[in-house]
Amino acid sequence: MRISSGDTLLDRTFFVSLMLKLADGVLELVGGAALLVLSPLQIRTAVAAVTRGELTEDPNDLVANLLVRYAGQLNVSLTTFGAWYLLVHGVVKVMLVAPVLRDHLWAYPWLIGFLVAFIGYQSYELVVHFSWGLLLLTLFDVFIVYLTLREYRRHKALRQSGPSTSSAAAES
Repeated sequence: MRISSGDTLLDRTFFVSLMLKLADGVLELVGGAALLVLSPLQIRTAVAAVTRGELTEDPNDLVANLLVRYAGQLNVSLTTFGAWYLLVHGVVKVMLVAPVLRDHLWAYPWLIGFLVAFIGYQSYELVVHFSWGLLLLTLFDVFIVYLTLREYRRHKALRQSGPSTSSAAAES
């Protein structure tokens, strides 16, 4: 996928959104790997070290207190589930966003399908344990599904109406 001066704002937004999803996928892979190798005690110790200064300065700091509270609730089962969830989520994003960025038509429906599945799971989690962060992530995913569907239809129509040499090369 190339950004050119003739692209619309939605085209550019799609590209930026995909880049954010790709970066998010890489961060999920790193986070998932970290959860696999770190024990809950090591995570609690690291969180305590990172938040100590902030909590000394402001004992009511919302973010620092949330981090300490969530780290205190970790157990082996929860970190294992979190690790595998992040790893699967990250692999899917990286393995599907990268081909979409290269305009591989086959990847668009797969990306849409997996995002819809993630949206379904996230929606369930919103009902069970509401959080503003998860709501924003879910809305962002819905927006990306819309943009991906729009781009897929546009690329498919262009290829059906007579693919140029560069389009045919991009597909292979």
